[in-house]
Amino acid sequence: MCQSAKKGLNENKQIVSKARIANHGEVFTNPREVNAMLDMVAQETSRIDSRFLEPACGKGAFLTEILRRKLSVLRDRYRKSPVEYRRYLVLAVGSIYGIDILADNVADCRDALRAMCVAEYTDIFGFEPTPSAFIDAIDFILSKNIIHGDTLTLRRADIAEQPIRFSEWSLVSGDLFKRRDFYFSSLVDSDDLSLFATRDTGGDTWLPMPVREFPLTDYKGLKDAG
Repeated sequence: MCQSAKKGLNENKQIVSKARIANHGEVFTNPREVNAMLDMVAQETSRIDSRFLEPACGKGAFLTEILRRKLSVLRDRYRKSPVEYRRYLVLAVGSIYGIDILADNVADCRDALRAMCVAEYTDIFGFEPTPSAFIDAIDFILSKNIIHGDTLTLRRADIAEQPIRFSEWSLVSGDLFKRRDFYFSSLVDSDDLSLFATRDTGGDTWLPMPVREFPLTDYKGLKDAG
């Protein structure tokens, strides 16, 4: 991980200010505890497409560690193929979701995740990732997956009264991705908090209904597709 991605996340600094504790209950989780908890679901963190949601993501302590573990898998599998590595890195980023009530935390979390992707790619292949459309895809997905909002009200904090809406990103074939958007409220309407999951409700199958479905799109064109 590059130094900019580490800054503020691995310094064991759990408190930014007393005011933020009083106003928002903000205390960051120590990296030791982050790793201990993720070790309990280690099999899932090693799956590139396994989805994770942090409902109070802060600056990304949990999400950056999840991405670090996924990047380790990508390095082992695709370090000899930049084309495949880019494809599955987009999928890995698309599997990580977060919500935070503070705008600076959201920006820092997005920046840290992006910096990790660029640094890891550069370290493996010896040059920064190109074309720019690849990084544009990562930036676009992070803008949809890391949300400035309130998990308790299920609404955004940056757009008044707008419900939180998440995108599901599925790799279908080659570089083609399927995107479906869902209201967060429809995804947590049961005891099972698995994002986008089909659920068995006593013999009946319950499916969350997407707000919008997009046509299959090359990941480099996701931003242009909406």
